[in-house]
Amino acid sequence: MAHNRQAQARPHSDRRDWKNIRNMLPYLWGYRWRALLALGCLVLAKVANVGIPVVLKGIVDGMDRGQETLLVLPVALLIGYGALRVSSTLFNELRDVIFARVRYHAMRRLATEVLTHLHRLSLSFHLGRQTGAISRDLDRGTRSVSSILNYMVFSIIPMVVEFALVAVILLTHYDPIFTLVTFGTVAVYIVFTFAVTEWRMDYRHTMNRLESQSNARAVDSLINYETVKYFGNERLELERFDGTLDGWEEAAVKSQSSMSLLNFGQGGIIGLGVTAIMFFAAGGVVDGSMSIGDLVLVNAFLLQLFIPLNFLGMVYRQIKYSLADMDLIFKLMELQPEIQDRADAPALRLNRGEVRFRQVCFSYQAEREILRDVDFTIRPGEKLAVVGHSGAGKSTLSRLLFRFYDVTGGAVLVDGQDVREVTQESLREAIGVVPQDTVLFNDTIYYNLAYGRPDANREEIEAAAGMAHIRQFIESLPHGYQTLVGERGLKLSGGEKQRIAIARAILKRPRILIFDEATSSLDTQTEQAILETMREVAEDHTTLVIAHRLSTVVDADQILVMDQGRIIERGSHRQLLAQAGVYREMWQLQQEERKMQVEQAV
Repeated sequence: MAHNRQAQARPHSDRRDWKNIRNMLPYLWGYRWRALLALGCLVLAKVANVGIPVVLKGIVDGMDRGQETLLVLPVALLIGYGALRVSSTLFNELRDVIFARVRYHAMRRLATEVLTHLHRLSLSFHLGRQTGAISRDLDRGTRSVSSILNYMVFSIIPMVVEFALVAVILLTHYDPIFTLVTFGTVAVYIVFTFAVTEWRMDYRHTMNRLESQSNARAVDSLINYETVKYFGNERLELERFDGTLDGWEEAAVKSQSSMSLLNFGQGGIIGLGVTAIMFFAAGGVVDGSMSIGDLVLVNAFLLQLFIPLNFLGMVYRQIKYSLADMDLIFKLMELQPEIQDRADAPALRLNRGEVRFRQVCFSYQAEREILRDVDFTIRPGEKLAVVGHSGAGKSTLSRLLFRFYDVTGGAVLVDGQDVREVTQESLREAIGVVPQDTVLFNDTIYYNLAYGRPDANREEIEAAAGMAHIRQFIESLPHGYQTLVGERGLKLSGGEKQRIAIARAILKRPRILIFDEATSSLDTQTEQAILETMREVAEDHTTLVIAHRLSTVVDADQILVMDQGRIIERGSHRQLLAQAGVYREMWQLQQEERKMQVEQAV
């Protein structure tokens, strides 16, 4: 059964390989004339290379004829011999120089398109991905394009051209037995190499999978460095990492052992072929049908053919490995985003920025509904707050408005336009978000601030920092705006990161603002300052505030109380307190907690 499965899998793998090679061709098309010129240089280099044994034969035969031509003929041929060697080197180097642009441009373009595609994929993909594995696959995949081009242009095609030239010379000038033995040996060598290499590919696939898995686990443990330390689980992380590498080690040892078997078989086939050729050539010299020069010519051809042929197994293996690596990238490129624009989707026509959730239902999985018949409107310039216990579905509202997901029922409208009917780019240009968990790029504070609007000038960036009450802090740092924030902003406190997030949202100047637990990491004094800033920023904006602390939303025009995906209460702060419902209970509980914190601080 296992054998049958492998037999069935191989044609599929071959089809994938040819498909991936076809997928690679568009990346070369822009430099097709340069590629053809490089191939022309390759052919000229091989013509010169094959001409060297022919000239060498003339030199040997000329010296063997007698002294009368010794001073004229060998000198001319020696000059020709040297010229051919120089030409071979020259055209080989020209090929490398000309083709370098083709190879590296293809790598650059593929890497850029893969990253573009990754950014295009939906949030659900990125929530489930392993960053380390994706990074490793991206690196191996882009390098695989260079490897395949390198082996094709510098190994396979030159070998085919040289074989063709040698075949013409052998068939036209010597007994067919030389051609038969030479290319018979080549055929046996190739069949043996391909068969054994195919058998070894399973070990390589296993090594790739485990290498990506171990890399993903290492990166994941480093990204979550603090969590690892909190729980003292360094040993657990190392055991998981080493356990994966244990499987990789076993596969690597088997791969190396099988490669030794392959190398021995290849050496044996070449040895037998060379012995047979030399036997027939020596016989020809003895019976007078071949000269000493012919013996030298055949021997030189053998050296030129079989020495590069000795690397064919390695080349074939590397091409197969590169195709396997490339397959990971092209399979990734075949993934379709769950959230896509319609082919004829227009840009959002932003007028006043009214937001409407109309009978919205949503679920991540069919068996678990997150939102049920959620219906509300945020009029232009209004501030609407959503509160409730954890898991009530509050943050899902912002993800639907930003169109990270599509509703499963009802509609989300901006100025009367269904967000599913307009382009995602135009929709997201109109919305500024301050998330609960602010993640910064491992760059300077200035870069992270300017991320809200990269074309903003320094005065605008400093003004936004001032509105977010972080300008004074930045300017007090030794390096000011050029201070590096570290991986995910770990060198800054939670409050400092959130103020940077608020500043870059201000800098974006959107019509619609979303504050998703934007003050959750701030102390009371800073929170009040930020709340005042949020009130200033929210003027003339349509604002959605998702909050846990009710004290941050008392000034909202309307407050929605959610529970288990439904709106159970709505109204202003005063109206909800008067209703004596869930909101009032939450308010009283939080007021008591705040009072206790103040007493403990005193």
